[in-house]
Amino acid sequence: MMIVMQEGATEDQIAAVIERIEAAGARAHPSRGEFVTVIGAIGDDREITASLSLEGEPGVEKVVPILKPFKLVSREFRGEDAVIEVGGRRIGGGSFCLIAGPCTVESRGQTLATAHAVRAAGASLLRGGAYKPRTSPYTFQGLGRPALDILVEAREETGLPIVTELMDVRQLDDVLEVADVVQVGARNMQNFDLLREVGRSDRPVLLKRGVASTIEEWLLSAEYVAKEGNDQIVLCERGIRTFETATRSTLDISAVPVVKGLSSLPVIVDPSHAAGKRDLILPLARAAVVAGADGLIVEVHPTPETALCDGPQALHADRFAAWVEDVRRCVDLMGKVMAGEEPALAVGA
Repeated sequence: MMIVMQEGATEDQIAAVIERIEAAGARAHPSRGEFVTVIGAIGDDREITASLSLEGEPGVEKVVPILKPFKLVSREFRGEDAVIEVGGRRIGGGSFCLIAGPCTVESRGQTLATAHAVRAAGASLLRGGAYKPRTSPYTFQGLGRPALDILVEAREETGLPIVTELMDVRQLDDVLEVADVVQVGARNMQNFDLLREVGRSDRPVLLKRGVASTIEEWLLSAEYVAKEGNDQIVLCERGIRTFETATRSTLDISAVPVVKGLSSLPVIVDPSHAAGKRDLILPLARAAVVAGADGLIVEVHPTPETALCDGPQALHADRFAAWVEDVRRCVDLMGKVMAGEEPALAVGA
């Protein structure tokens, strides 16, 4: 259930409600807005309802049941759109985030060249895989720890925050040492131990939808992260597996407005993995922007024909600026601003 506190409720009144919730065997998740604090009571709904009667308590405006199986990430719990800030770049709330970079860190030269190219073109964050989940055990699995060191150098040279994938809890410390955003890939969307661990971290999480997962399952995976205390979650639609073979995956563009209706979390789209073909990425990206996505994540490489991973879906680094300008026109059309380019607030505002 959700307890909405009155505007002007005191800290003592909020603390008293939290104490009552925890005494009932539930977990309290306060969310403090500009004017009102909302407290989520998470646990067995029947037990909470039977043991908690908070209507009329000092400072309590109303008590609202949350009917969705996902509670903390639901729009019922937090009505306004969440805004995630990463290194001064905002995702959501009218800011459009462009994440770009190589699928995999292959070498220092390849990564730095790509980082400078995407930075010059207007990217907000740099993506790059150190650990790669591959279908075949014989394909390139990533450089591991040396790749993380290269990503650190790329961030130092360009100022771009780093998005990199975490595949296993054994990699957690190394990845958290480097990543500004931790990516949980489609294959790990229901790796619940991994979700709990990133939920206990203080790092924003980019959670990709599984290739055969429903929207509800995707949001319940986000709930695993939020339940551990980390509500800095960005959802990423990357295409689902259907009977169609013309593309690598089928981009579920309808997922963007559907999820934004169900949840307050930012939603971005990965047209590279959905398409699997370079010439399809731009039209899918345009569609994502117009559907209401809060950002894109795309693969860029200096020489895609020599890429060790997913070359056919990588954009050419030397043509990326023109690609971004095309996408920017759609962003402008939707009344959004590229992350990092928002006008500064006036002094005293």
